[in-house]
Amino acid sequence: MKIVSVDIIDVANDLQSSTSKWRPVVVRINTDEGICGFGEVGMAYGVGASAGFGMAKDLAKIIIGMDPMQNEAIWDKMQKKTFWGQGGGTVVSAGMSAIDIALWDIKGKALNVPVYQLLGGKCRDKVRTYASQLQFGWGAAKEKSILVEPKQYAEAALQAIADGYDAVKVDVNEMDGFGNIKKQNLCGVLPAQTLRLGYERLKAMREAVGPDVDIIVEAHALTDTAAAIKFGKMIEELDIFFYEEPVMPLNPKQMKKVADQVNIPIAAGERVYTRWGFRPFFEDGSLAVIQPDLGTCGGITEGKKICDMAHVYDMTAQIHVCGGPIMTAASLQLECAIPNFAIHELHRYALLEANTKTCKYNYLPKNGMYEIPDLPGIGQELTDETIGASTVEVVK
Repeated sequence: MKIVSVDIIDVANDLQSSTSKWRPVVVRINTDEGICGFGEVGMAYGVGASAGFGMAKDLAKIIIGMDPMQNEAIWDKMQKKTFWGQGGGTVVSAGMSAIDIALWDIKGKALNVPVYQLLGGKCRDKVRTYASQLQFGWGAAKEKSILVEPKQYAEAALQAIADGYDAVKVDVNEMDGFGNIKKQNLCGVLPAQTLRLGYERLKAMREAVGPDVDIIVEAHALTDTAAAIKFGKMIEELDIFFYEEPVMPLNPKQMKKVADQVNIPIAAGERVYTRWGFRPFFEDGSLAVIQPDLGTCGGITEGKKICDMAHVYDMTAQIHVCGGPIMTAASLQLECAIPNFAIHELHRYALLEANTKTCKYNYLPKNGMYEIPDLPGIGQELTDETIGASTVEVVK
């Protein structure tokens, strides 16, 4: 079997204005035996999708003619024969990730088995799931809400619980008291009143849902070390499941400082790439939960190795999922196959019809639990209608 062409697809959707320029980029690798595989560049949000599209296109050129079953050899070539690959970074790693996921999809289809069988088989039939990013409300409404008052945060949590979830995640500091997103300064030694609103929002959620619902606190690295420690100490009494990205991951020693001074398990990983990027966090023991994103960390090939390394250090793994349905399906394949799985992330964007209708299958949790796709490969593909409406570049 040989790779004959690669389609790079800027997925058409109507979420550009409602969800901060939501822009999934998908690759489809085509073979001379008629089997194709899908993978996703993990840069659907934030700034950089155009760069991810271009990187996937450039990397596609160097894999034409190769055997898609040799994913290790292709991964090594993408890293070592591109000059920039060995330097890491979001864009290079994201392009590699999309191609790698598509190769696993091909391998599963060629062997007529789900990818999880190729990773060692299932460790579990279902995966516990949490409702993510409740600061934007919860539910399938297209337009995100901007929650300000503690009561609103409590109501969003109760809505998620009513949908069957027993765990939620929220960034209580992202919105200031006027509903502005990421506008307030959260760096340095801050007065208590600056963080008091976040505390009150979180306290309202805890009081509303009771002691048996797990609450994950998302920080998006908007705080620096001093502020992260101060806020972490404030919320210890609220029994937080874990504290995510309290500081940026580019200086691992600062993450270690937070872990040493805050009595809440620390999680991070969506902006950490490859085994080499995770290595300092393994060695210093600062993280209790790692969160690699299969669309940026190096794909399934690298994600499995990262999770296996974490197991050595008694760290559990939650794959970061904030992408299209292709990314969800790939993540479920890996999460069910690793022994040190923690919990699965369901971002509120995954509920939106404009997102789900781009693909053939609509996988969503039942009573807070995801079932694992059993179709060959990753178990998900773009529809022909989506591809026809999208911008597509073909590399032959």
